[in-house]
Amino acid sequence: MAANKPQAGAAREQSSAPVTTMKAIVQHRYGPPDVLTLGETGIPAIGDDDVLIRVHAAGVSYPDGVITRGIPYILRLFAGLRRPRQGIRGSKVAGTVTKTGAGVTDLRPGDEVFGWCGQPGAARGGGGFAEYARCPRTMVARKPATITFAQAAALPVSGVTALQAVRDWAGVRPGQQVLVNGASGGVGSFAVQIAKALGAEVTGVCGTGHTDLVRSLGAGTVIDYTREDFTRGTRRYDVILDFPHLATHSLAGLRRALTPKEPSSPPPTPATGGSGALAASSQLAWQHHSCPTACSPRRWPRTRPIWAPSPTSSHQPSSHR
Repeated sequence: MAANKPQAGAAREQSSAPVTTMKAIVQHRYGPPDVLTLGETGIPAIGDDDVLIRVHAAGVSYPDGVITRGIPYILRLFAGLRRPRQGIRGSKVAGTVTKTGAGVTDLRPGDEVFGWCGQPGAARGGGGFAEYARCPRTMVARKPATITFAQAAALPVSGVTALQAVRDWAGVRPGQQVLVNGASGGVGSFAVQIAKALGAEVTGVCGTGHTDLVRSLGAGTVIDYTREDFTRGTRRYDVILDFPHLATHSLAGLRRALTPKEPSSPPPTPATGGSGALAASSQLAWQHHSCPTACSPRRWPRTRPIWAPSPTSSHQPSSHR
């Protein structure tokens, strides 16, 4: 979800005096949403490899709510014991570059970008609910002219997670049978579209009220999970992407729904993985453990690939971190 931001900063920039402060939604303690208040704070300083963005839209995601409340309490070991070290929530932003670090050569003031602000990792990310945000250069991309700032601000977490799960982890190829469980959710809705764009035959699993939506996203077949359990059917899939917030199927059940064939190569080891996803390709299954303290595009949850060989497979289990 993304919300447009006020442009009060634009008027102040017209003054001859340098702008050093900004309006922001600040958090001084853990608690319910009403601990977030409108205040004024300093514009963040940037490093050599950072860019400063004037925020036009900011996305709201699950980690924002988790860190606002500070629950589970173990989160506070990373985010701050008594209050968050990063006192401004919001990690997904879209806006206009106003300043670049000395090491940034491919962006300039005025460029429209979107991406992740703050330090990598949800516990250290943030700063988006403000007029200005600091973003590492490696965490932003140019905004396509065909989408709005609000649309772009909704992309970084769910979109990147889906892209990495479908393209990098599962290695989806044209003609493959791909099932997306949780196809109407934030990550699942992107996964359906990406798998379809890669040439796969996509089956989407969702609730009764979302079947038309999932079909419009590109799913050739839609399964209503309230009426049918895909793990107990006769159809088999080359790739299964399991995106529900809480896992509803066991690995054994997912394995039953996979195409029984030997993997032609060892499991891939992508540079980064997805957040809160389970991708299963042929007889391989990678289980991603949800972790609210580490779900940025550069610091994903600890991931444990689980090898599910066919009875005749000679490959041995392997572990990747």
